[in-house]
Amino acid sequence: MISAAPIIYIVIFAAVIAIVQGAYLVIFGKSISLNGKVNRRLELLEKGGGREQVLEQLRKEMTQHMKSQSIPLYSILATKAQKANIAFSPAQLIMIMGVVSVVAFVGLTVGTGVGTEVRGVLAVLMGVGGVFVWISSKANKRMSMLEEQLPEAIELMVRSLRVGHPFSSAISIVAHEIADPLGTEMGIISDESAYGRDVGECLKAMAERLDMQDLRFLAVAVTIQQTSGGNLAEILDGLAKVIRSRFRLFRRVKAITAEAKWSGKLLSAFPVVAVIGVNVVEPTYFDEVMESSVFIPACLVVGFLLVLNLIVMRALVNIKV
Repeated sequence: MISAAPIIYIVIFAAVIAIVQGAYLVIFGKSISLNGKVNRRLELLEKGGGREQVLEQLRKEMTQHMKSQSIPLYSILATKAQKANIAFSPAQLIMIMGVVSVVAFVGLTVGTGVGTEVRGVLAVLMGVGGVFVWISSKANKRMSMLEEQLPEAIELMVRSLRVGHPFSSAISIVAHEIADPLGTEMGIISDESAYGRDVGECLKAMAERLDMQDLRFLAVAVTIQQTSGGNLAEILDGLAKVIRSRFRLFRRVKAITAEAKWSGKLLSAFPVVAVIGVNVVEPTYFDEVMESSVFIPACLVVGFLLVLNLIVMRALVNIKV
């Protein structure tokens, strides 16, 4: 007799992630997409929102997660949610985790015959884990797009400065011409500077919020030029070349270390996949072993070693560029 329980667990977990993504798109629509042709700030302005109102809304979305790190359990999501710029509020995300946990519990009840306590624990893990995987995926994608867009944005600033525009106007041009996610980020800086905040401080705050080294370089370059003077266009042109060179080097390092990364993932995943495969083919294979007193401690030790393997392999290939 073949057990379908492991497959059901995987299907339910995938359904949890799909439900979260579907709810996000239903509530916020296409305006929340990362790479829209018209960035989100411009779309909100076109819908009739005032400049100050749109700025306040976007700033609230961009800072709400870090302000909620003190909430129990939510702190593990705050940093990723901040980088992903999730428009859901912390309270809404916690509510979604609860809802998808209930959905997972119902799915486990219908599809499996495990005990109520086990179903409850698995449902909570799937709810929290599904939301975390979804947020982590969006954060990684958004940060990658920001890194790719930044050199292009800086070169656009350089061209604007060379034809005589002030730096504030160059930022505004970038906000209108560059797609999301960088377009909206630069639009916020443009609005903040229009209301009197120093551009260097805006760029520095953005770099710290996103924890992005290249943005720190940009903030430092602008701040130094403001205090010491100099040809900002030439400085930014050199910075754009440096960022592109770092980006090419990073891609090369990533390609070189890809084999080691996947080896670590494969070595850690293989025992789990093997256990699931054996359980699917022969559900009673581990029955006698499970009655042993050392079964649970052995599982914990193996799980710890698998996680440790991932951490060590990640540390070995985490080369700073």
